Amino acid sequence: MDQILSIDKGAEEGLVQLLKFLLENDKVSGVFTLRKTTGKGFFDYALITEPGLLEDAIPLHPFMNVNGGKIISSLPPMKKPVAAVIRPCELRSFVELVKRSQGSIDDFLLISYTCGGSFPFDKTLKDNGQKLLPGYWKAVEKGVDSENIRQSCASCEHFVPQNADITVSLLGEKDLRSKCLMYLHSERSMAMTEEFDAEISDGQLEIKRFEALLEKRSEQKKKDFKEINIEDSGLDGMIDLFGRCIGCHGCMRVCPICQCVLCDFESCGYDPDTSVIANELPVRGGVRVPTDTVLFHIGRLSHMSFSCVGCGQCTEVCPADIPVSTLFRKTGEQVAGIFDYIPGRDVDEEIPVTIFKEDELSELGND
Repeated sequence: MDQILSIDKGAEEGLVQLLKFLLENDKVSGVFTLRKTTGKGFFDYALITEPGLLEDAIPLHPFMNVNGGKIISSLPPMKKPVAAVIRPCELRSFVELVKRSQGSIDDFLLISYTCGGSFPFDKTLKDNGQKLLPGYWKAVEKGVDSENIRQSCASCEHFVPQNADITVSLLGEKDLRSKCLMYLHSERSMAMTEEFDAEISDGQLEIKRFEALLEKRSEQKKKDFKEINIEDSGLDGMIDLFGRCIGCHGCMRVCPICQCVLCDFESCGYDPDTSVIANELPVRGGVRVPTDTVLFHIGRLSHMSFSCVGCGQCTEVCPADIPVSTLFRKTGEQVAGIFDYIPGRDVDEEIPVTIFKEDELSELGND
């Protein structure tokens, strides 16, 4: 049975109070959270070891400039765990990285929350999304989607975190601005908060109340997937979709799962080669440039089909407006679904491409 911490403060204020308690009482070595950088509303992720600096923490702000799961995987081990506040898709990406030996669950007290989604970059450029915040939090209180969240968030079915030590309950909490409810799932989180000043009770996060939102997001996902109809158009459809790629590789750089030290697509083997173009021109009569952009995306698809957590960072940074995230999620669900695999669901669940079972895929002639 989980425990519930109840504090008579707003959700974000209550969470910051807990983070201060953990840091001041030497329960953790640091806190990883979003924070305000200036009084003008700018913000970034930070690793904080001085409790006073948590005055600027805004751990529940609906913006994801980088995927926090990728960032915490790169932090050096500290004497004690770091309390990391990350949204569910960031937590799922961290779990996938842990499976690839890019981090350790033991190094972090993982804190997440029932997620109402993030703002897209283009809606936060002018005022950092400040004008959108009141409407966003009203929607979260009602347990519905704000109209201003990312497309990838509006179709995300994994808004309730898994593998978290602590879950802050946000969606559907009508007293969100005056009451903070935090569910403790692990023995470690219960031990660390024993002396914290809060009302404690036993209970479980009620999943049933999210059914309406889950149904709505599932319908949106079906609609988004249907619009990416490359099954019927084959290679021509891939060329149409990826043909406008400018080859910046931005989608790869922000991807939380891409972690190869030496990426083949970044090697000299994919540098522009005038001799290849010169040789192909007489045969084909025309060559699309820059070259290899379609191959780049097909290569990434083969890597990501078991790993994409649908955070949407790739789509956010694409200057050619390619719906990379939707395509990767659609392909990933079809491929990983064969093995009943959901990226980031369970840290002990092995990645399908790393194991071999003699009795699987017999319908494809494996026997």
